[in-house]
Amino acid sequence: MNSFLGYSSVLLGLAFALAAFALAFICASASKPHLAIWVRRALYAFAACMLLSNLLMLKALVEHDFSVKYVALVGSRQTPLHITLVSLWSALEGSILFWGGVLGAYIAAFAWTVRKEAGTQWVWALGIMAAVSVFFTALIAWPANPWTAISPIPLDGPGPNPLLQNHWLMVLHPPTLYIGYVGMVVPFGIASGALLSGNLDDSWVKPLRQWTLFPWLFLTIGIVLGAWWAYAVLGWGGYWAWDPVENASLLPWLTATAYMHATLVLERKRSLKMWTLSLAMISFILTILGTFMTRSGVFNSVHSFTQSSIGPIFLSFIAVLCVFSVLLLAWRSARLVSPAGSIAWLSREMALLLANIVLIVLTFTVLLGTVFPLLTEAFLHTKISVGSPFFNQYAFPLGIALVFLMGLGPALPWGKGGEKTIPKHLKVSLLLGVATVVVCWLFNLREPWSLTMFGCVAFAGAVTVHALLAPAWARSIQHKENFFGALWQSAVRAPRRFGGFVTHISFLICMAAVAASSAYEKSSAATLKPGETLQVGAYQIRFDGFSKGLESNHSFLGANISLLSSNAPPLLMHGPKSPRLNYYARMSEPIASPAVHNGLWRDVYVSLVATNDKTPSATLNAWVFPLVGWVWYSLLLLSLGSLWALLPLKTRSPGTKP
Repeated sequence: MNSFLGYSSVLLGLAFALAAFALAFICASASKPHLAIWVRRALYAFAACMLLSNLLMLKALVEHDFSVKYVALVGSRQTPLHITLVSLWSALEGSILFWGGVLGAYIAAFAWTVRKEAGTQWVWALGIMAAVSVFFTALIAWPANPWTAISPIPLDGPGPNPLLQNHWLMVLHPPTLYIGYVGMVVPFGIASGALLSGNLDDSWVKPLRQWTLFPWLFLTIGIVLGAWWAYAVLGWGGYWAWDPVENASLLPWLTATAYMHATLVLERKRSLKMWTLSLAMISFILTILGTFMTRSGVFNSVHSFTQSSIGPIFLSFIAVLCVFSVLLLAWRSARLVSPAGSIAWLSREMALLLANIVLIVLTFTVLLGTVFPLLTEAFLHTKISVGSPFFNQYAFPLGIALVFLMGLGPALPWGKGGEKTIPKHLKVSLLLGVATVVVCWLFNLREPWSLTMFGCVAFAGAVTVHALLAPAWARSIQHKENFFGALWQSAVRAPRRFGGFVTHISFLICMAAVAASSAYEKSSAATLKPGETLQVGAYQIRFDGFSKGLESNHSFLGANISLLSSNAPPLLMHGPKSPRLNYYARMSEPIASPAVHNGLWRDVYVSLVATNDKTPSATLNAWVFPLVGWVWYSLLLLSLGSLWALLPLKTRSPGTKP
């Protein structure tokens, strides 16, 4: 019954998506506005069908209905309930079904928000989103169908990939990443609708920016949670290895970030219209490329848990999107040309344009390094690998340039600039950046790239804090208000500005943490017998023997350790808290689970590599990472800033203070 109802919902959703696309085409091209309401109703029905199919799959997973192909693939009676629920997106068929559900929710929400808007651009936008829905629903209905009924019905299943069961972060990382990925369809639809309708005034700029910021936020959260998961689970001591699937999520994030900053120039100077629309469309195409990377099985990655034959289908869809976007932009190119006039060098728009160029150069570098091995293997039959050294060689200087421009831009005026227009606080901020470099040098922190990053972060941070607080300070003086009350008024009256600067501060914190943790880590490794110690940085790690245990879905062998330092009592990391090897029935090899002592200023990270029961002895790898926790801590501030920027602008009532 679950198979029949679930598959029927998918087919019905496909019918509604096709109907919405056809109605939107007729409504917009034949000037029949009365059909717009039926376009929206068809999309509401599509969303309801995809939501129902997802709920039915969750029901089948919880009930252990192994007559359903997907449940037999990832389900297990021994799997805990929360892991059973997240199994929905643990393999190809379920993840595409989940994509369809999120897609339906986004499109229904957008259709609801534009229900009172007039103009064919919104109908075209809904039609493009419906066309994308047709592709994904057809994918669910046939090549990635999770609802196939199987016989004979197995008594039990293998459960999801153990890597997905090894940490609570996998409950959050995939859905947040998918909400970010799928949400880019709305900016793509809005941009396409504006171009198809020829309505290229400013009416699409604000909704395009808002509908980009929301998925951008979730994409950011998904990327950081994925890095945290790699750090907490994989046991290799890092959080970003320029893995193809990591890069797949970074690519649309870079272009979406560039787009949102390009809109500032578009709003102020009516320029970069072609650039802005192109970035909105490229961001969506890169999300489809990212899905291809994670779900095609073409790329080898610890983050990719499926092997499938849908790669050619995704490549064909990417090709269609590219051709469609290029032709559409070329068709309207004459109307997208910016008004004549040059951009002054010492101006805010120049800083924003340069930041955009840095982001696009970084995007191209990451894309090239990711796909180049595949291209050489396909055309030259030669296998090569592109690793972290290649990416770091370009990412470090580009990241420093981006941070510097983050500080330079807000301090410069719009329009014509010159040396006389440079504010005094910019010079003070530059001096603070130089002073930071000098202090770090005196404290023997002399790695060139990280030292430069610390100076740029201090400079940009000083400019950003000044830009954040200056309006409140001026208001408190002018109206003789309490400063914090003035700050609140500043935040609620200009939420986009205030939230943007809070987001910038969180990004600067993250960049400082990345620079510190990557440049000044300390590591050590040794094979220890009980009672022996390993020195790493200012800490000693004592091996206290082995412990064994059984948890709900796996057994483990742990190396009990004690963390010793001169200024603190011993910290025991025994049993479940020890560095462990976890044994799952589905895998022949154990999965290492590190022990991490999280601190505000540094983490001590210990991984169990191998054991010898006869000696007995344990081989341990240990690291001390300064400031690494701030990579994750900054996420809360970034989320708050982004959500604040989404708040509606508070209009001033007559008679109130400005």
